[in-house]
Amino acid sequence: MSTTAETASSGRFLTKLTVIATLGGLLFGYDTGVISGALLYMKDDLALTSFTEALVVSSLLFPGAAFGALFGGRIADRLGRKRTLLLCGAIFLVGALACALAPSVAAMVIARIILGFGVGAAAVTCPLYLAEMAPADRRGRMVTINELMIVTGQMLAFAINALLDHVVKDPHVWRIMLAVASIPAITLLVGMLFLPDSPRWYALKGRMGEARSVLGMSRRPSEAEAEYAIIVDHTHHMLSTTRTPLSVIRDVPWIRRIVLIGCGLAIVQQATGINTVNYYAPTILEESGLGVSAALVATIAVGVTSVVTTIIGIVLLGYVERRTMLLTGFAGVAASQAALAVTFLLPESTVRSYVILACMIVFVAFVQMFIGTCVWLLLSEIFPLSVRGFAMGIAVFVLWCTNALISFVFPLLNSALGSTGTFGLFVIVNIASWLFVFRAVPETKGTTLEELEEQLEAEHTDRFATVGAAV
Repeated sequence: MSTTAETASSGRFLTKLTVIATLGGLLFGYDTGVISGALLYMKDDLALTSFTEALVVSSLLFPGAAFGALFGGRIADRLGRKRTLLLCGAIFLVGALACALAPSVAAMVIARIILGFGVGAAAVTCPLYLAEMAPADRRGRMVTINELMIVTGQMLAFAINALLDHVVKDPHVWRIMLAVASIPAITLLVGMLFLPDSPRWYALKGRMGEARSVLGMSRRPSEAEAEYAIIVDHTHHMLSTTRTPLSVIRDVPWIRRIVLIGCGLAIVQQATGINTVNYYAPTILEESGLGVSAALVATIAVGVTSVVTTIIGIVLLGYVERRTMLLTGFAGVAASQAALAVTFLLPESTVRSYVILACMIVFVAFVQMFIGTCVWLLLSEIFPLSVRGFAMGIAVFVLWCTNALISFVFPLLNSALGSTGTFGLFVIVNIASWLFVFRAVPETKGTTLEELEEQLEAEHTDRFATVGAAV
């Protein structure tokens, strides 16, 4: 086979793999975004109070997605990335149908927790699988396609909500909104049956022949052999130890530090407040003076912005370092939230409502273009192979706990402080996030996962040696 044909064949395989695996991201986005429109009808149908509304929204996140992430990382290490994604597809299907058929608030909360397990496990496993399958020069763009699918899922949720609101004149239309998620869940289940597991997971389990075979599907022969040699050399010493991931994190200082940085990244990504828009945008716009239908249609602009700016962010990742992207993003988020806080002080009018929408769009653009594309990528890159699934599970557990806390507190905070006070508080939080990124987050662009692991270990050793010499 010619070099050109080999390159085309490996490219087609990687494209097919990316499309199928990122259906988990699409479901993640749809299931977190659809609730914003469904709530407008569910409030009356299920007689929701402010407390039960917050409970319905946040139950998917905590305990659902939080513990789905925590256990999903361990399952991905034990059973493999492929089988974990198959399990996620099954959970998405069961959870979507259970939500659509829920007869009461209690049933809805239980169904949302089940669905959340799938969301959390997929949030860990999809980027992990893509990062371990991708060649170093394509890793950034392949992994961030998952983020594109997340925001595409959210945009589809906003669009389908508005379409169903227009077409189906029924107070129970929210059930159809929630049931639509079963379609991509079935597609994910079927598609993953035809894909292999990642070469890194095979290597971690000592299955070197299968690792080499998978590399041969996704690389030219010369590239596959070179990368296989790196993987064999890197994993050889890990196969001789019986230590658990938890004991490795506890006993190895540089790995513990990287896990803490990963948890910090998870917190600051959610502390942008992005999900206050994803979950409550129609409610915010309705309260600013727009009608229900107008608020749902206007929210589509937020979804479209997420998709377009994520695509731009994916392109920028090919040219701009990860740290620069994050620092730019947090500066822009703080500035746009300051503008949003001031806008809420204006007299109520239709113009004010659309200025609020414009500020939300700018805010979302900075998050998705510079932060959303980077954080999930960094979480899939920075953890060592010996603890990768477990450590990412911990970080994403922290992410979902932060998401749940903010989503639950936001309506209560908004009632107590008003919109100006609430978004003013977010400004302060995002300035602190900028400082965290500047001081702690490593650069990962342009290296293989194995080279990055060795580089992070060496940096810690050098720092420790410098401190020791100074003492």
